[in-house]
Amino acid sequence: MSKKSVLITGASSGLGQAAALHLARNGFQVFAAARSIQGVFNGVSGIETISMDVACETSVANAFEQIARVTDGRPLWGLVNNAGICVPSPLELLDANELRRQLDTNVIGQLLVTQAAMPQLRRSHGRVVNVTSGLGSIAVPYLGAYSIAQFAKMAFTDALRRELLNSGVSVSVVQPGAIHTPIWDKFLTTGQHILAQAGEEVQALYGPSFRAFLEQSEASAQGTVTTVDAFAEVIAQVLTAQTPASHYCVGNDAAEFVAMARNLSAAELDALFAAQMPGAQAFAEVVGAMG
Repeated sequence: MSKKSVLITGASSGLGQAAALHLARNGFQVFAAARSIQGVFNGVSGIETISMDVACETSVANAFEQIARVTDGRPLWGLVNNAGICVPSPLELLDANELRRQLDTNVIGQLLVTQAAMPQLRRSHGRVVNVTSGLGSIAVPYLGAYSIAQFAKMAFTDALRRELLNSGVSVSVVQPGAIHTPIWDKFLTTGQHILAQAGEEVQALYGPSFRAFLEQSEASAQGTVTTVDAFAEVIAQVLTAQTPASHYCVGNDAAEFVAMARNLSAAELDALFAAQMPGAQAFAEVVGAMG
């Protein structure tokens, strides 16, 4: 196999699927991985599907054995850590297992896959691309679990890039803004389920603003002008540039989040979100109801 080979996680839909198709059309041998990947790329030239749960060490090891058989000793050249889920919830209502699920997929899984890929990437002087979001720059209320994971991925990327500085392996982060993908269907359902499990008092406290947040977020994603194809083009840019940059944004909203994080104080950022949160009277009523 003479083509450069790239592994993309979370490739069964949305951003990962678009990136896999775009890279295959542009001459890469793509390994498209996800927990449920069967039938997604039937008949597409240049794409080999891999069943992989990024949070399971055994599954990751089995996936890399499959990659080794296909490449026949030729080392993997690129890794796109794209797999991720989004758990929306007020932190007061967030079940610890939901946070673990968020971190297992978005952070621990990224570590496991990167560790498995590193021996090959060192041999090929290849590239690591970590996909985060604008929420890796600003922690947004009601997306605390996701923001925690995205901040961790940003830190992971920075640390890895510095550790590999003299290795010949480049490490870049791509921050997409709002893009309409299937993750938003799961987003709304997950948020509604978490709210339904809460006690009456905290439902009354967070319910109105949290429901409005879920609806506004879905509407924002549906109305965005940034497309999955724009994301795929940036991924290709990182993988084909002679010297890739350390950081890329996809969409004006992502770039604005990065700029705001750099230029605004904590108090200024807090003020931007204040009107969307429960007011002082709502908290006072909950305290009063508790006696």
